[in-house]
Amino acid sequence: MIGRLQPAVEYSGTEASPWGELKLIAASGNPALAEKISEKLDVPLTDPRLRHFPDGEINVKIEDSMRGHDVFVIQPTSPPVNENLMELFIILDALRRASAGRVTAVIPYYGYARKERKTQPREPISAKLVANFITLAGADRLLLLDLHAEAIEGFFDVPTDHLSPHRIFSEYLKDQNLKHITIVAPDAGGGRRAEAVANDLGAPIAFGYKRRSGDDEVEMIAVSGDVKGRDCVVVEDIITTGSTISKLATALRKQGANRVVICATHPVLTGDALDRLKNADVEEVIVTDSVPIPPDKIGPSITVLSVAPLLAEAIIRVHENRSVSALFK
Repeated sequence: MIGRLQPAVEYSGTEASPWGELKLIAASGNPALAEKISEKLDVPLTDPRLRHFPDGEINVKIEDSMRGHDVFVIQPTSPPVNENLMELFIILDALRRASAGRVTAVIPYYGYARKERKTQPREPISAKLVANFITLAGADRLLLLDLHAEAIEGFFDVPTDHLSPHRIFSEYLKDQNLKHITIVAPDAGGGRRAEAVANDLGAPIAFGYKRRSGDDEVEMIAVSGDVKGRDCVVVEDIITTGSTISKLATALRKQGANRVVICATHPVLTGDALDRLKNADVEEVIVTDSVPIPPDKIGPSITVLSVAPLLAEAIIRVHENRSVSALFK
């Protein structure tokens, strides 16, 4: 399903890096994804021996020696966001105190990303605060996937690699029987994300225009672009409540769209998100496994593509000091 992004990951286990042997550690945020990455690299996961005490506190006792090794910690900060963040902070601190050669935080989903700027007085910039915590805890570099806002990459004072899943989506879409495709960005902020998929498919772009009337209330005002009689693919980074996407899908139908397909990297899917999408007459929802999806949320209209090959290839390139951006050329 991954098309040309399916990497031929080759890691011999020998010293190909000045940072020592490659080590993988997974917290509890997405163990299934971590297992897939481990299999792709043929590198076993080191057990961090996470323990949650009755009062909610978290303890870590990493099984193996980390001294002088190149360690990658795999942990999305998806719901429960605060608990997953604390696990990440504590593991990073333990690795720093264990004299790891270098520590890279692999964060497939970055929580608090939607608060990357102040929109009103006396508001925090939570995305920057979390970035500070991650680096203070001991991360020497970051591997990030499809950030809500690209500016967040600049919040870190250590090297970062920001990965895009656009080819994962475009390679899958090429094998579907879609005709006269138009790629749709839900808003102007998602333009570059949609443009990447549109360039892969040679398709035009349309834009949605919305107005937020409350914290969770979005009003879709209009859709600009050629959508009548076309198969529309909406490209989004996160589906949380499904409110924005479902209203955009309804607006596309009203303007004569033939089929509506959703591509979203991070399927957080809280509450009645899937019901909203079904009521909006969405043909298919294509997501990745950047965050775990509860079994009760997976249905026939949900297609899950794995980002494990992409992350595994990025990890080995970082470990061997090779270009990560070359993945997308």
